[in-house]
Amino acid sequence: MDFNFELILTLLFLLCGLSWLLNKTIRGGEDTLIGFLASMAPVLGIVLVLRSFVIEPFQIPSKSMVPTLKVGDYILVNKWIYGVRLPVLRTKIIDVSEPERGDVMVFFPPHQDRYFIKRVVGLPGDKINLIKGQLFVNGEKMSQTAYLQEPAAPRSVIMTENLTGVDHLIQRRQSPTRLSLNFSTVVPAGHYFMMGDNRDNSSDSRVWGPVPAERIVGKAFARWMFWDSFASLPSFDRAGSIQ
Repeated sequence: MDFNFELILTLLFLLCGLSWLLNKTIRGGEDTLIGFLASMAPVLGIVLVLRSFVIEPFQIPSKSMVPTLKVGDYILVNKWIYGVRLPVLRTKIIDVSEPERGDVMVFFPPHQDRYFIKRVVGLPGDKINLIKGQLFVNGEKMSQTAYLQEPAAPRSVIMTENLTGVDHLIQRRQSPTRLSLNFSTVVPAGHYFMMGDNRDNSSDSRVWGPVPAERIVGKAFARWMFWDSFASLPSFDRAGSIQ
């Protein structure tokens, strides 16, 4: 079962908040358990507000967004840009803006309760086609230009893709896999079509379908640290904005 930090943080805050009320009522003092829990309520409240409504950190666990994001990248996600949502319940209470094609987005896939991160390729109503690795959106071919050979994957090439005005890097195998050979769909209303930048090695909307708007978490906007194992030291060489 996946670790739901948001739920645990919310429950801890409620427990400490209740302790704060009890401490005010019975005046138990800070040296008691209730007093200690009460003293933690403001700290947990600030952390909960920041993580739920402002910015939340995430770690990249897979290669599905290579070359944009690598395993071990630590990123920051803007939680309010797509609207303010209640923690745990994920109910939107304030509209702010809608996702745009090319955004790198954190979300929950349909019928799954673990975080994924992919790029928004299709907006509601878009027609998406993949033909031998080439992406088409509403019948328009998304230009792809060879950038460099990937040394770590000799059968792959890194390319620059223009996604209706948004330039970003993708990685493709020289011989497309089944995922990228032939695919066609129309994005339903209130949904978004997501794809990994590592086009031939990504579990995305081609596998589990478009993502409902209510399952959006936020927009990834920055890398702040790289740390791929406890045997190495953290590095800040990859720090910067996410394109």
